[in-house]
Amino acid sequence: MKIAVPRERRAHEKRVAATPDTVKKYIAMGFEVVIEAGAGRQAQLPDELYAAAGAVIEPDLEKLYAGAGVVLKVQAPLRDDEGELDELALVPRDALLLALLSPFNAPESVPAYAHAGVTAIALEFVPRITRAQSMDVLSSQSNLAGYKAVLDAAYEYDRAMPMMMTAAGTVAPAKVMVLGAGVAGLQAIATAKRLGAIVSATDVRPAAKEQVESLGGRFVMVESDETREAETAGGYAKEMSEDFKRRQAELVAETIKTQDIVICTALIPGRKAPILVNDDMVASMRPGSVIVDLAVEQGGNCTAAVAGEVAEVGGVKIIGHFNVPSRLATDASSLYAKNLLNYLTPLVEQGDAPKLKLDFDDEIVAASALTYEGAVVHDAFTHNN
Repeated sequence: MKIAVPRERRAHEKRVAATPDTVKKYIAMGFEVVIEAGAGRQAQLPDELYAAAGAVIEPDLEKLYAGAGVVLKVQAPLRDDEGELDELALVPRDALLLALLSPFNAPESVPAYAHAGVTAIALEFVPRITRAQSMDVLSSQSNLAGYKAVLDAAYEYDRAMPMMMTAAGTVAPAKVMVLGAGVAGLQAIATAKRLGAIVSATDVRPAAKEQVESLGGRFVMVESDETREAETAGGYAKEMSEDFKRRQAELVAETIKTQDIVICTALIPGRKAPILVNDDMVASMRPGSVIVDLAVEQGGNCTAAVAGEVAEVGGVKIIGHFNVPSRLATDASSLYAKNLLNYLTPLVEQGDAPKLKLDFDDEIVAASALTYEGAVVHDAFTHNN
């Protein structure tokens, strides 16, 4: 069976869905691996490394896809209504497509996968259970995003992060506030602490308090009975009531005035990112302060954030970089490729040639499969079929 790994063509995407290490493992399982020429170049993985690992390098896109039983991608294939190239039309019928498909952002794509006869797996839907930790692409990529967010903030911040005591005087440490203590937020806390900052964080989930404090951060939270049910079974934050949002906004507004750097990481799966920092809060911050909005592509946590830009309002810089994990493309690709390998391996039935079997009684497959045998099979999208 052939595994095809095309070059990513969407804007701001430098990652690749397979690395030479994972290629070796696929080949050991009996797969033929074909990599599009230049697929790993932006992740510092030249064709020569893939060839040395046993992959076939194919410059022709149609030949790459032809006969593939598995297609590994980072982002969803381009469709005919998105540009000149219709990647989805090249994916063979009955092929297994694994990628970050962003179906909530593009619900029209789900019936398109069904119509194409593709078995589409949305890797962002892998459930947060112990057995699936090694497949959790959101965690692996968010971890890097949280780290990079602090480095981006430090770059734009015109002062030092740690306290410095010198003969000429003392430099005060930067004060950093992290909004949202999920995977990205916790890594942002840890990174900011390592750089010597004073760190505080807020989250709607009470369980986050212990995690924040274990990293040396101070936990700031609205006290409410509502927070007891603020976490989904998958460990994500739920949408909160308008009254809670108002009280949280008051708390953030009071705290943010004294902060030098604010890292926004709050996301709600399937919904627009919650607004946590409004224009008045931005105006209350000191000139030279920095805000990083990791949620900018989902609508943003900060009203002043502009997707793809470093905006400046009243001397406050607001960073809204696209696709932050891709800004660490080498490590992001390595982790993502291992997540894919770990997802695919249990589906393989060994024999003279590897075969794939999807068990929809398995909660991982059931949660992440969008389409199968020409039909939409995910409950959240069956109405689109």
